[in-house]
Amino acid sequence: MNLANKITILRICLVPIIMVFLLVNFNLPHFAFSDYQITYNQIIAAIIFIVAASTDGLDGYIARKNKIVTNLGKLLDPLADKLLVAAVLISLVQMDKLAAWMAIIIISREFAVTGLRQIALLEGSVMAASKWGKWKTAIQITMIISLLLNNFPFHFIDFPFDIISSWVAVAITVYSGIDYFVKNKHLIPVQ
Repeated sequence: MNLANKITILRICLVPIIMVFLLVNFNLPHFAFSDYQITYNQIIAAIIFIVAASTDGLDGYIARKNKIVTNLGKLLDPLADKLLVAAVLISLVQMDKLAAWMAIIIISREFAVTGLRQIALLEGSVMAASKWGKWKTAIQITMIISLLLNNFPFHFIDFPFDIISSWVAVAITVYSGIDYFVKNKHLIPVQ
């Protein structure tokens, strides 16, 4: 159990904590400024999510830099990413901040690409993250943060960044998924 794997496990452990702050009503007061309102629960959940999302690149960087890449890390890192994103998306649907169909498309793509990665591993190869996959991750994280923070700071200029980022995230998620399957079609057995 090296440092990179410990960071990945920390990310997994933060998932239920984020969900508790999003889904349990602690009856905390709202933070209000002008016509902008947000619960303290959401602020805490957003901060924890940002910390968890930040560890995504950190664990991989540490593993590669120190040459401590392990099979456990290769398994846990993408799992941690999927758990984090899926849990928060489902929570946002429950909170009526994200359309269920959007969450389903994003989560389905994650499972499909994870399945393709598993096929690649069984064939003895590793599917590296594509540039579209990296863009997808960055846009999904940006979308989630904007939804968690009730469109802060764009709320003050009446710009629907949270809605636009949701649509962009779905579009890039679908495109990046198609890109993975097209570039790796040789892994899909056709009989």
